[in-house]
Amino acid sequence: MAFDELLKELQGLKTVQVDPEGVPLAQLFDETFMKKHSQSSSFAEFLTKGNFQVQTREDVRNIPDELFDRHVARETDFANWDAMLAAATKENERKS
Repeated sequence: MAFDELLKELQGLKTVQVDPEGVPLAQLFDETFMKKHSQSSSFAEFLTKGNFQVQTREDVRNIPDELFDRHVARETDFANWDAMLAAATKENERKS
């Protein structure tokens, strides 16, 4: 982690959260992906609909699987979170 990035994080100013693989959640679940696969225009809107407070992929992991899978199944064209994550990862890899 660069010194400036660490300093911003320690000061609470870091606004873009990054998942462990290095891809920001907002990039992985970009507007195009969300509009194509859900009725939400952003990942943030999708999370808000489910009353989830998420900034990182770790936060997503802390949501009970059954609860998040139900939200994904209800709000997207995926059966569960793993399927949604796999599709977003695959689409992101194609863009790179």
